[in-house]
Amino acid sequence: MPHNFSAISGNAPTFTEPLPVGQLYFPDWSRYEAAMRGIWERRYYTNHGPLAQELEASLAHFLNVKHVVCVANATIGLMMAAEALVLKGKVIVPSHTFIATAQSLKWCGLQPVFCDVEPSDHQIDPQQVVGLIDEDVSAILAVNLWGGACDVASLDVLAREYDLALYFDSAQAFGCAIDGVPLASFGQAEVFSFHATKVLSAAEGGCVTTNDDDVAARLRNIRSSYGAGRPTQVVKTSNGRISEAQAAIALMSLDDYPSIQAKNKALFDVYRSNLAGIPGLRILDPANVTSSNYQYAVCELDEDAFGLSRDQLLRLLQAENVIARRYFYPGTHRCKGFDDNADADAARLPVTERLCQVGFQLPLGSRLFAESALKISTLIKCAHEQASALRPLIAREY
Repeated sequence: MPHNFSAISGNAPTFTEPLPVGQLYFPDWSRYEAAMRGIWERRYYTNHGPLAQELEASLAHFLNVKHVVCVANATIGLMMAAEALVLKGKVIVPSHTFIATAQSLKWCGLQPVFCDVEPSDHQIDPQQVVGLIDEDVSAILAVNLWGGACDVASLDVLAREYDLALYFDSAQAFGCAIDGVPLASFGQAEVFSFHATKVLSAAEGGCVTTNDDDVAARLRNIRSSYGAGRPTQVVKTSNGRISEAQAAIALMSLDDYPSIQAKNKALFDVYRSNLAGIPGLRILDPANVTSSNYQYAVCELDEDAFGLSRDQLLRLLQAENVIARRYFYPGTHRCKGFDDNADADAARLPVTERLCQVGFQLPLGSRLFAESALKISTLIKCAHEQASALRPLIAREY
């Protein structure tokens, strides 16, 4: 039996408890209990209550943006943003993203046009965007991935040149900055997620940010009658309100953000230093930002150089309770509801197609500590060194 991989032969795994990839940072019970008691004493549970208002103001200050509109979840935020921008026809969006990015467009009667991404950092490729623009395209919905950002400046130039709306799915980018400017005020709007797996957690929730007064007014009127601000005409409304319980957790998470970010960076640095030099393995640094939340440890694996495929490595790690996982698989263009032209789309999305076969994410968050990150790195190094002995064991087990 190869060293370090006892679980593949039916013995105890390296880790007694599963190590997930999500952030899963939560306040301790005493803070949570105090916050919930306050809500029950006020008997104000939703409808843009005092904590929701405090959260919006605190986030606006933290992100240095004029308007923050908190919502029940980021998918609703993306739908509201599309409506508030009064989009029509087609919207250019990367296929290499969480499916909700494209689903938000369909919910609004818009047609996603899938774009490829840069091989170096997985961010949307501005050069590919140019070739997709036609008279029916009304907007670019770019995605800021992996605690980094896309080439915002180039996309802004394109949007202005072709008179397109530009907005961002920044679900993964809270706390990140470009040249010291926090992500939140780029394009006409940005959408952030407060899901439990994200660095700022409300257990579930999100927000839309903008410096445009008219867009903000439409967002607030679309969200609900409570906290709508000045009336403005909108085509539809939604129950997109964030609850007081969600706001309470998000406020505590915002207070904790500096320590969370520091821990994430320390864990990422353990991976980066200990995975360096392993043939066939590449860990991505956050792209195009001067400050990152270090929310993700994303890798690519070259099977020929490493000795195992991505999926074989994941099977080994998962057997050891390391719940590493492939991410954004398959590409959105191959998912049900978007796959009418999957083969044609795939032909012009070669980078996305490749990433679906080689990309994966390692655990990084509240349940991981430096010692565990070092053990995971050692497991990966041993997997490369013992690849020939491990392959038949993987085949037998799976």
